[in-house]
Amino acid sequence: MRIDKYLWCVRYYKTRSLATQAIQKGHVTVNGQQAKASREVFPSDKITVRRDQINYKLAVLDIPANRVGPKLVDMYRKDETPAEAFEHLELLRMTKEYYRAKGTGRPTKKDRRDLDEYGEDFDDEIDTGEAL
Repeated sequence: MRIDKYLWCVRYYKTRSLATQAIQKGHVTVNGQQAKASREVFPSDKITVRRDQINYKLAVLDIPANRVGPKLVDMYRKDETPAEAFEHLELLRMTKEYYRAKGTGRPTKKDRRDLDEYGEDFDDEIDTGEAL
């Protein structure tokens, strides 16, 4: 089965064309090599998919005949993505909380106080080792 069709079948992409675009951009590797959309996938292949700033690592267990339901996806692939990748994504989301849009000028006094307060909360969390 083609790699673009496989990624669509196991629900990593909503459409085959989105899967093909991701492959053309170099976001997909098979066994450590850049893949083309027409590349054949076989059981025991290792696939890495870069999506939403996370490198998903999958092992192909079996090839589905058609697109499968969400409950059946685990029959055809094994997700080997480390938990640290998801923690890193959560950290990125937290840092964007206080992101200022380009062109909005310098931070106001209120923005500055909010940033300082945010930093103090983060420092307290590090010192105590507990989440607030």
